[in-house]
Amino acid sequence: MTISYRWLCEYLPAPIPKEELSTILTSIGLEVESLEMYENFKGGLQGLVVGEVLELAQHPNADKLKLTKVDVGGDRPLNIVCGASNVAVGQKVVVAQVGTTIYPKSGTPITMKLAKIRGEESEGMICAEDEIGLSEDHAGIMVLDASIQVGKPVAELYDYYQDWIYEIGLTPNRMDAMSHYGVAKDVCAYLTYHATKTEPISPFKQAPIVDAALAPYEVVIENPEACARYSGILIEGVKVGPSPVWLKNKLQAIGARSINNIVDITNFILHETGQPLHAFDAAKMKDKKVVIKKCLQDSLFVTLDEKERKLTAQDLMICDTEKPLCIAGVFGGLHSGVSATTTNIFLESAWFENVHIRKTSVHHGLRTDAATRFEKGVDIASTVKVLEKAAAMIQEIAGGKCSKVVDVYPNPAEKVKVSMTFAYLKKLSGKQYAADKAVAILTSLGFDLLHQDADGIQVAVPYNKPDISIAADLVEEILRIDGLDNIEIPTSITISPSIDLLESKEQFKNKIANYLVGRGYTEILTNSITNSKYYSEAQLETTVKMLNSLSADLDVMRPTMLETGLETIAYNNNRRNESISFFEMGKVYAKTAAGKYQEQEILAIYLSGKQVQDSWRAKAADQDFFVLKGIALAICELLGLKKINWNPIGQGQFEVIAGKTVLGTIELVGAKKLAQFDIKQSVAYLNFDLTTLLKAYQSGTVKYQEISKFPSVERDLALVIDQAVAYSAIEQAIMTVQLDALKDTRVFDIFESDKLGVNKKSVAINFVFNAGSATLTDTEIDGMMKKLIAAFEKNIQAEIRK
Repeated sequence: MTISYRWLCEYLPAPIPKEELSTILTSIGLEVESLEMYENFKGGLQGLVVGEVLELAQHPNADKLKLTKVDVGGDRPLNIVCGASNVAVGQKVVVAQVGTTIYPKSGTPITMKLAKIRGEESEGMICAEDEIGLSEDHAGIMVLDASIQVGKPVAELYDYYQDWIYEIGLTPNRMDAMSHYGVAKDVCAYLTYHATKTEPISPFKQAPIVDAALAPYEVVIENPEACARYSGILIEGVKVGPSPVWLKNKLQAIGARSINNIVDITNFILHETGQPLHAFDAAKMKDKKVVIKKCLQDSLFVTLDEKERKLTAQDLMICDTEKPLCIAGVFGGLHSGVSATTTNIFLESAWFENVHIRKTSVHHGLRTDAATRFEKGVDIASTVKVLEKAAAMIQEIAGGKCSKVVDVYPNPAEKVKVSMTFAYLKKLSGKQYAADKAVAILTSLGFDLLHQDADGIQVAVPYNKPDISIAADLVEEILRIDGLDNIEIPTSITISPSIDLLESKEQFKNKIANYLVGRGYTEILTNSITNSKYYSEAQLETTVKMLNSLSADLDVMRPTMLETGLETIAYNNNRRNESISFFEMGKVYAKTAAGKYQEQEILAIYLSGKQVQDSWRAKAADQDFFVLKGIALAICELLGLKKINWNPIGQGQFEVIAGKTVLGTIELVGAKKLAQFDIKQSVAYLNFDLTTLLKAYQSGTVKYQEISKFPSVERDLALVIDQAVAYSAIEQAIMTVQLDALKDTRVFDIFESDKLGVNKKSVAINFVFNAGSATLTDTEIDGMMKKLIAAFEKNIQAEIRK
């Protein structure tokens, strides 16, 4: 939610410093995620001056460049090299002198320096509109009115507008705060409770001048369960055109594009009050009649984006006597919207039921501002006064005469009544509120006090708070206005020890996380909702798809952890962080053939780039597949898992098996998958099932034994084997011998040469022996080595390299 500081202050009795206001907003649950300055012209056009072109000559070394002398009101004309084709003697132009910083419409700021261009000195720049941020136009340099004085600051020629913009992390239930006036009411309630009584300045002070001779349109609601109230007004004789500067500035400051004065007014009202409006070209409506109804299944309708859509039987439509005009509360029609030639408009302000709007919006993939607000619920009591405010603005800005408002409200809504005891307030908030304080907060928010006694209160909920329905909601409102940062923290907490399976699992996860962090890994947290484009058609068959996705880029629940991790790696690579050691514990989701849903908790590890930065002593090693295999083995050892095997299941992909239990996989991510994320360096990926890992951990027993008092003995052995033989085969051969005294093995050299034979390699292995109860003799060690050699010769056809 974007809120303009200047706009918000218009509804406050006195301006509040922006930093203080930011603190108040966050305290009352409207968390300020950012506060940034907005300028309609970045840099405010500072340093730019008006100049006059005195002389013009061809550049001796470039066909497309000109040499100019430009008077800017200084001691002498400036020599400026210009590439614009439209530059001419006598023109008044915009000049950026040496030292001036310009802010292009797109790109980074540029500070003018004395330069030589193709051998000719240039003391500044003659500017085009896009080069100083006025527009996207780069057709040529700006040519100003000939009457403007040379040397005049360009900033004085334009209306500079500056504002501060809050980005608020609005929770889904807070429809009442989806407008500037709604936020102002919350701020005033906070000030009333913490300082003195403060009332917001109402925006509803304007009313249109009604022409009694102008007959209003007839309105018929055929589906009152979907449209409980519909208000409309006819305005004839309007002049569609550009909006005034003040209106453009307000809308553009919050990121809304200016279209024309009529559409801009409806957008202004939306952001001011939270009530969506829709303007129809009245000349395209038949019989001066508006019908709110549902059309036949598969009826065709062309929307404003020029797409033909098939309607469902549940889509609520705004129609005339012949045809549908608009998808109610969602999107307008191509053939009924306001255009440059429109002179008569019918303006709509309505209340549409949120479930109907939500279903239609999701079905057609139309996530509009209007639909978003109707889905959350708008103020059914405000349709008329909002409509009158908009009509008055249209008369003021675009002219025209108005009919009286037609308001069809067949079943007026009753306010929801909610009761709350003071004991419940204390229990849920953890704070003892005086009864009058709690009542004061609620009444300042627009609640009507219906009953109060020693035990509690009953209130009527204002129409602009459709999310309030139970006592807990009232407690939340009181806590918000008191300030969420004022929630009391108890001085002591009593904890009863218990054995909890969930707690045990969390301890297990912390054990792994603490180990990885100690190894220098960084924990990441990625979104479990991701983009379906990452997955193949086969994967999408079992993927959980979002029915109400908030974005086209976030439309499925992730079936694997890999893709969201690769997004994070790409984000870091793009910011020159190429040494990646990430891990994450998260969930993946799938749909079975029977239509049931499954979720699985995963430990994912991502390695890419170098382990550490290069230093003066040594170059850092790359994090490759074998580094990942080492960390997988280290995690298994941390959890006491034995007999770890590696089963190849694909190109560069292995199952990790402890005994007979498959823990997960490790792999080197393929080039095709990396290309999806524009990742240029290799990525190694580990995927462990945390539930399986936990069961394997819990099924094991911890045995303690004394550290051997006797020295270990090491022996080395070089095996000549086929190049295709994997190290896992060597490990399997060692395990068949079953030597209790063999404590450790490690590969310390791999050698390949034609001298060894065709397709042969030499693998040198170090063996560590320790009996634990006595010092091993040479004879005992030789005997064990002979058994190992025999196993290697039998199982992997190895030759012993002398």
